[in-house]
Amino acid sequence: MNGSTQQDIGKLILRIALGVLVFLHGFAKLQGGLDGIFKLVETQGFPAFFAYGVIIGEVIAPLLVITGFFSRIGGILIVVNMLFALYLVHLGDIGHLNQQGGWAIELQIMFLATAAAIALLGPGRWAFNQR
Repeated sequence: MNGSTQQDIGKLILRIALGVLVFLHGFAKLQGGLDGIFKLVETQGFPAFFAYGVIIGEVIAPLLVITGFFSRIGGILIVVNMLFALYLVHLGDIGHLNQQGGWAIELQIMFLATAAAIALLGPGRWAFNQR
């Protein structure tokens, strides 16, 4: 297997892993309704319509990433979503460890870093439009 094929497989693995995991977060939030997200956004001083960013960042963007259809844009949307999540929900956890001894925000940082990598690297050969 040549280096180019290996890179494309690596990009595909990154896309699928990030896309599926973030999508599951978004899908769970949709099942519970957006009321809690509206309240959270409003208590932080943002307009309520920012809550729809969760749908974009945790449902639509992951589907873009998984399919490789404008996955760079999907990656950027997930980065923005994770920055908002860190600010709105996890800001107090930045300096803390979880019960297992890991960083309390390790999952959020992994989502953020992986999305940034996809935005920078692109989707690879196995994508709908390779952008």
